[in-house]
Amino acid sequence: MRLVDKVAVVTGATRGVGRGIARALAEDGARVFITGRSVTDGEQLDERTTAIRCDHRNDNEAEAASARIIREASGVAILVNNVWGGYENMIERGEFTWSKPFWEQPPWRWDAMFDAGVRAHYRSSQLAAPAMIARGHGLIVNVSFWAARTGSVLVAAALAKDYGFADVDGKTPRPLTIADV
Repeated sequence: MRLVDKVAVVTGATRGVGRGIARALAEDGARVFITGRSVTDGEQLDERTTAIRCDHRNDNEAEAASARIIREASGVAILVNNVWGGYENMIERGEFTWSKPFWEQPPWRWDAMFDAGVRAHYRSSQLAAPAMIARGHGLIVNVSFWAARTGSVLVAAALAKDYGFADVDGKTPRPLTIADV
């Protein structure tokens, strides 16, 4: 129970990886809020986990979810950006299009991935960061199935170190653990 008294938010946690991350955080003692388009708003999934209905493509819904979490839990210690989109409608006119080369992909897929992925991660981070900064600590994790699978995360950390970037705490980029929160 290392995360007792910590508040975690996992976006896009209605199923899959996000749901598993939320469950693990709760099992380790955190109070967890999950967001998703298909959750029942206010549902208590267990004694530590509350669902908030939120479509992160909609700034008003993202802002309302963030305000609610801050109001109910006085801030966020851990934000896991797991929400993503663009996987809808992979079969078009009877053909599976996801595996096609990018130049044969429909432009709407790019837009959907950025709106419900990259932009949603950015906006959720913007909303959580002020409370983390005020407390002097926090952890933002951006989940990417493909980056994790290909090792891109390790490459990004190594490049950041090579270029002399520092984390917000002034330290050299490094693998973070729950102890860093």
